[in-house]
Amino acid sequence: MRMRIWAALATIYVVWGSTFLAIAVVVRDLPPFLSMAVRHLIAGSLLFAFAWWRQRGRGQRLGTRQWAAAFIFGGALFLGGHGLLAWAQQDVPSGVAALLVGTIPLWFAILARLVFGERLGARAAVGLVLGFAGLALLVDPSGHEGAKPLGALAIGFGAFAWAAGSLWSRRAPLPRDTLLAAAMGMLAGGTLLAIVSGLAGEYSEAHFTPEALAATAYMVVVGSFIGFSAYVWLLKVAPASTVSTYAFVNPVIAVLLGWAFNDEVISVRTVVAGAAIVVGVALMVSRGVEREPEAALQSARARA
Repeated sequence: MRMRIWAALATIYVVWGSTFLAIAVVVRDLPPFLSMAVRHLIAGSLLFAFAWWRQRGRGQRLGTRQWAAAFIFGGALFLGGHGLLAWAQQDVPSGVAALLVGTIPLWFAILARLVFGERLGARAAVGLVLGFAGLALLVDPSGHEGAKPLGALAIGFGAFAWAAGSLWSRRAPLPRDTLLAAAMGMLAGGTLLAIVSGLAGEYSEAHFTPEALAATAYMVVVGSFIGFSAYVWLLKVAPASTVSTYAFVNPVIAVLLGWAFNDEVISVRTVVAGAAIVVGVALMVSRGVEREPEAALQSARARA
């Protein structure tokens, strides 16, 4: 069992860390919101069909309340989170983008304190300071050793939207079946992304090259189904604190893959900022809060 747990952990480490490189490849030829719409509409449709088949008529009835909640949930995570990430990655290197997205646990902590009144403690406070110091260091007006301010702002807001939507989903009238709820969120988010893409006039700019299609297929099959399935299984058999280590391993994997396959430069600035963010997030994750699997699943980069 221990070997299977480590194999599943390695899977989500590499798979979810590699999706940033896949996005970098996709947005070379496909507009950002359109590319994410295609990704989530395909993944959401397949996952919805699987979740519905698995229930075989025993599932919860889906009405207006459930779909309205799915549009709020999916809008925050996939339009706000993935849509803005893809838009920013037209200029921001994939490794830097991953480090900025890695601040999601910090936003979780802040929102949990403001909304639910959760106490942070000294360790969490140090983690917040370190994490946001690293985030600030990654902002580079020239864009040579970090992210330009607008790109950093877009990814930072997307990370905030992901955390806010995930926390909101805990009390939202979504289906009890986690896979079905995730599928509905992807379908709703994909629909919103397609609408925004159309309003932005992206349809006429799309070039469905073999590279873009391959990267999209990778995100759907490997990122959504293999990675998400491994994550769901881990939540059932491993402590939440162990599973949550993906939050500070994924950025490291993304930086290394961007350097190895996308000619991205790892500067001293990136290393220092990345170390601050990773250590800050590690302090946040290890502060001793063991969430229930269902809550943790809703708050994942449903990176599907």
